[in-house]
Amino acid sequence: MGYVQGQSRDQGSLFPVSLDELIGPEHVCRVIAAFVARLDLKALGFARAHSKATGRPPYDPADLLMLYLYGYLNRLRSSRRLERECQRNIELMWLLHRLTPDHKT
Repeated sequence: MGYVQGQSRDQGSLFPVSLDELIGPEHVCRVIAAFVARLDLKALGFARAHSKATGRPPYDPADLLMLYLYGYLNRLRSSRRLERECQRNIELMWLLHRLTPDHKT
């Protein structure tokens, strides 16, 4: 009897899988996104909630707050670990819309 075989890495797909299909309706990422969306970040003291007209645009404070909350819930305290997880973790790709802030952010 043979082994269970996965798909080839080169195999194309007729219907591409979106990130939204990979995250279930009751997943904690959806809870984090809904929670942060309801917050008034300006009233909570996030001073840079509105970006300036010049220079490189900053990351949205809501995105960074979602990253922090996800890291706290999953015991990812290091900024370097959070950076690595943004590049490989499907949950964080969904949560941050595929943004990958580096550890200095």
